[in-house]
Amino acid sequence: MLGQRIKKLREDRNLNQLEFSKILNISNTTLSQYEAGNRTPSDEIKEKVADYFNVSVDYLLGRTEKCNLEDEGSNDEKFYKFDVSNLPEEAIKQIEDYIEFVKQKYKSY
Repeated sequence: MLGQRIKKLREDRNLNQLEFSKILNISNTTLSQYEAGNRTPSDEIKEKVADYFNVSVDYLLGRTEKCNLEDEGSNDEKFYKFDVSNLPEEAIKQIEDYIEFVKQKYKSY
């Protein structure tokens, strides 16, 4: 189930295995083994995959059919998806840092 879900999410984003393995900072062979079900990713990799695709780890594991985190959470919480598939890791980190900066800036309001 886990490997199939990772593969489907990757393909839905039009990412090939090499591109996605670079995003996860793992080898292409390792990703291929995850998708084939021949190897189980660490919890850290599961979290990276879930964060990248904005899904829960429960969805990856087949414990829920709710794919998007937007369906979870309270009415006050909003989750946003950003297509960062063609950005280098450094740019993705800058975006994440900026989001944290804005959250901290408006935390006191």
